[in-house]
Amino acid sequence: MKHLSTILLLASTLTTGAQTHVLDVNTKKLGAPVQPTMYGIFFEDINYAADGGLYAELVKNRSFEFPNAFTGWDISGNVTLKDDGPFERNPHYVRLAPTGHGDKHTMIENHGFFGMGVKGGQEYRFSVWARVPDGGKAKLWIDLVENATMDDDQKLGNAGIEVAGKEWKKYTAILKPKRTCAKAHLRVWGDGKVTTDLEHVSLFPVDTWKGRENGMRKDLAQALNDMRPGVFRFPGGCIVEGTDLATRYQWKNTVGPVENRPLNENRWHYTFTNRYFPDYFQSYGLGFFEFFQLCEDFGSEALPVISCGLSCQFQNPDPTKPGVHVALEDLEPYIQDALDLIEFANGPADSKWGKIRAEMGHPAPFNLKYLGVGNEQWDYDEQHGGFGPVFTSRLKKFSDAIRKKYPNIKLIGTTGPNSEGWDFDLLQPRMKELKVDLYDEHYYRNEKWFLTHGLRYDSYDRKGPKVFAGEYACHGSKNHKWNHYYTSLLEAAHMTGIERNADIVHMATYAPLFAHVEGWQWRPDAIWYDNLRSFKSVSYYVQQLYATNKGTHVLQLTMNKKPVAGQEGQDGLFASSVFDATTGEVIIKVVNTSDAIQPVSIQLTGMKGARTAETITLCHNSMDDENTLDEPEKIIPRSGTCAVDAGKGASLITDDLPAKSFRIYKIKK
Repeated sequence: MKHLSTILLLASTLTTGAQTHVLDVNTKKLGAPVQPTMYGIFFEDINYAADGGLYAELVKNRSFEFPNAFTGWDISGNVTLKDDGPFERNPHYVRLAPTGHGDKHTMIENHGFFGMGVKGGQEYRFSVWARVPDGGKAKLWIDLVENATMDDDQKLGNAGIEVAGKEWKKYTAILKPKRTCAKAHLRVWGDGKVTTDLEHVSLFPVDTWKGRENGMRKDLAQALNDMRPGVFRFPGGCIVEGTDLATRYQWKNTVGPVENRPLNENRWHYTFTNRYFPDYFQSYGLGFFEFFQLCEDFGSEALPVISCGLSCQFQNPDPTKPGVHVALEDLEPYIQDALDLIEFANGPADSKWGKIRAEMGHPAPFNLKYLGVGNEQWDYDEQHGGFGPVFTSRLKKFSDAIRKKYPNIKLIGTTGPNSEGWDFDLLQPRMKELKVDLYDEHYYRNEKWFLTHGLRYDSYDRKGPKVFAGEYACHGSKNHKWNHYYTSLLEAAHMTGIERNADIVHMATYAPLFAHVEGWQWRPDAIWYDNLRSFKSVSYYVQQLYATNKGTHVLQLTMNKKPVAGQEGQDGLFASSVFDATTGEVIIKVVNTSDAIQPVSIQLTGMKGARTAETITLCHNSMDDENTLDEPEKIIPRSGTCAVDAGKGASLITDDLPAKSFRIYKIKK
């Protein structure tokens, strides 16, 4: 007890001896509106984010279209590959023929994505397009199996399907595994006496997000929904550009019947030889229709990004190399793709592309308002190749055509891959010259950058385009490039500057969004998962806390008449404040990035009668800790309250902010 008393006395001495930091919040005058789009999500198919992740399909290479047609499959008996199938853009299928011997069996077995995660007692919908080429009937047996079991029978669940006739038809069956298995496989057994043809072999959980057949994995979609995203940027990222033009993301290939969406090679297929996945492709099952549908589900504004005719400039640095990029005079098909996308999203149901949307089940327009042209493209100055306006010359052609036909669409340009430097300095004024509505900034930077750039947006030109912080994350230095607590705390600190400058910053999306624990190539990431489980990183919770407490208007918050942004004399404090007109709350966010407890006194000028403030706190002792699959809630926000002293012309909160912590105060005005 004596030892404990000594510790408490020491802590009290340290606290009372520290300088109290007075934060002045003016609640009488509303500042800039906080845009509904301020905090959102950015999806890119990296780290197996689509197939093997959010997209709930469990079968890999379901249409046998991978360059190695049997990637993901084991075959047994008499199995042959054919290429005259019923779907024009996916022509391959397999023929399962009798072996001619009673003890030899024809079978195909799919491994899934790092196995198939199935839950005992839940239903899974198997489907296949099939026929009996010679007519008649055939019986297929479908098994979910656990290969590594010590049981006498590998089967977890099974069902039968009877195939009849020479015409291709879709057949379905429900499988219900008897126990949970993270590494299940799917087997399809051919008829021992009759030849059958199979195409588009598929397995989905019945319980997908919103119960859709071509649906999303429920826990991952729910995690996105819980972020309350105001904007949803998709489908990337570098995959928009492609390693080359042939592998760029083409939205028209992602709509229409899922069976006829062609395979595409993923941009991240070749990128990281230290974590290499040679079978990383895109089925396009999660396509633009599904993205728009998710935006509607989440209440988010859709922000699709399209190719501007430049393949990835990181991978293709010489813009003069023939065939690498589209020449300016050949851009028309790319521009038409952009115009057609707007028609797909917003056109009437009897228009060419609006009709396709309607046939997919959505006659009403999606009401698209934003369109991004290009991802991380850049121009060159005389000192860096002298190639001139490689990107902006293309952007202008897109802008002219889109504004002529769709003047209400807000166009988003880019300032390239860096937060500063020659390329950023070159592009930022050009975005103003081109009169884009917003430009997209990207910055993956270390701890020092985040600690020293709290005033980044305070000096931005208020007369130019608005800012979209489209990709950012704190990447720890000294081999700390993972989801640990400290970097998430610094992201929270940085976001006070985003919020304080809501008049110029209209959108911000952390990146990347998803990562499979066995398939990642890039980290940190917001949400991690295996085949059955998922967890939310501390960075996820930081984003969620801002999005669910964004308010409607900025309130001025200062310390000694200066913004609280880690400046000299502020002892590592960062802070911002907003008012929420829908709830009548003043919301104050304070981040203590220092190693010491920081006493704060928050003076709420113009607020009378408040007695209690709700608090939400992120705080943790070890800076290197992170949430995991086994400890998904190791570091999560905690709710509480603190007293408010009600004065005549102001209310006052006094508090000791823990070292390395993020706290939100919510007070009813």
